[in-house]
Amino acid sequence: MRHSLPIAPQFYVTAPQPCPYLEGRMERKLFTALHGDAADTLNNSLSQQGFRRSQNVLYRPSCTECSACLSARINVSDFSPSKSQKRTLRRNTGVVRNSTSPWATEDQYALFREYLDTRHADGGMADMDVFEFAAMIEETPIRSRVIEYSDADDGKLIGVCLTDVLEDGLSMVYSFYAANRPQNSLGTHIILDHINIARKAGLNYVYLGYWVPGSQKMDYKARFSGLEVYLGGGWQSMTNPKNYSADAHPLSIDPIAEQVANISLPDRRPTNR
Repeated sequence: MRHSLPIAPQFYVTAPQPCPYLEGRMERKLFTALHGDAADTLNNSLSQQGFRRSQNVLYRPSCTECSACLSARINVSDFSPSKSQKRTLRRNTGVVRNSTSPWATEDQYALFREYLDTRHADGGMADMDVFEFAAMIEETPIRSRVIEYSDADDGKLIGVCLTDVLEDGLSMVYSFYAANRPQNSLGTHIILDHINIARKAGLNYVYLGYWVPGSQKMDYKARFSGLEVYLGGGWQSMTNPKNYSADAHPLSIDPIAEQVANISLPDRRPTNR
């Protein structure tokens, strides 16, 4: 019997840069590399502590004077669709879902470019070329899937979501969709479909990324019932979005050393030899 040491990744901090969600603020991220045979274990553990994955990196906001970004997830058992969300499901009965391996295609990139050019032309991903797109999709050291959505009538690709399969849920890493179908509310439909997939798979959560009070870009996440946010070292049910503030205060942020010290790292399971 061989006992391995606890997983001990190195953590780093990015240089400050303009916040994409709140005007006049600067963002900074705490991050660590994700690789090796412990990648799945580390990804599961840190995802449950508010981290997100981007390719082979796990990160969490660690801004110097702002703690507005809150990791958000939907508790599947507590979710009940609103009247509007039920209408969205009915409008998309002709949408076909297909789950594939994380492999980039030309159709995906064409839809991705259309999505960015229409909705996020000034965003941080606006200049992404086909090689960077392929890296975003394919460079994953953990269990990931690409969930594609197509029109049943003509087979045209209208939605894509890069999805990680965690031990307790699905993590929607990045999604994009046809911008010329606003009546379909495809972004909402993709989230609703992931809730359905998680429920059928016996998974408890759908991780949505970060919700930012005061950011119109993130308002849609608060419209889902059963929403939980990671705050103060634990997950709590969101009862009213208005109870959360984007106010900045330097004393609300722990020093980096304390943040790292408070991260719970998983132990490797003993292996037989």
